[in-house]
Amino acid sequence: MVPLGPILWAQGKHVRKTTPLLPEPPGVRNGEEGQGPLLRLLIVGDSSAAGVGASHQDEALLGHLVSGLATNHRVEFRLIAATGSTTLGSVRRLRKLPAETFDVAVTVLGVNDSTRLSSVGKFLDDQSQLMSLLKEKFGVSLVVCSGLPPMHLFPALPQPLRWVIGRKAQSLDKALEHWLASLPTANYLKSDFTLDAELMASDGFHPGPEVYRMWGQAMALRIEHLLEDIALPKHLDKK
Repeated sequence: MVPLGPILWAQGKHVRKTTPLLPEPPGVRNGEEGQGPLLRLLIVGDSSAAGVGASHQDEALLGHLVSGLATNHRVEFRLIAATGSTTLGSVRRLRKLPAETFDVAVTVLGVNDSTRLSSVGKFLDDQSQLMSLLKEKFGVSLVVCSGLPPMHLFPALPQPLRWVIGRKAQSLDKALEHWLASLPTANYLKSDFTLDAELMASDGFHPGPEVYRMWGQAMALRIEHLLEDIALPKHLDKK
């Protein structure tokens, strides 16, 4: 049996060299939209959270999520996301920021943990640090974690690299879903949106605008549903 290590290393190097490096799209990352009860929203994550694959933040996850929530709320939002960010990288980034207060946090992390072949134990430890930070430093009442995408279907990754990273992503995603089920203030949203090649970005690795639209709308609906079932901060009480 041929060892996979050298093959995976060579394929990873080739992917990094040949895959187009798409920019994070322009657009505001802090602002306010909508009318109604105040909802303070923080989005934390990697390149997908940053909207890579969209031409503007309005077409990215941020834009569709905020517009969906702004139907019923005055949404104050902030996006803290960067290409290449792992869970631990986001923890370190948040630790450097001044304390603020948010009601809801959305996290989009795990793809870069998968490409680095992070163990389940390390991934969940990093996620635990993130959850504690969001609650203790940023006063978050509800966290919605987006599950990992089906990386075993990413056209940018050749076989067997796609299989190895896909299996890693599936194991991290399953562990994340199981762990979040034990946390009263956290929720998991499965990333089961279509990844047809024509709906992905030109790099074959990131969502295209239509996937961002479906993702943002699904996230907004989940948050609205969860807000009905938790003890709301006084400024969010609709009664």
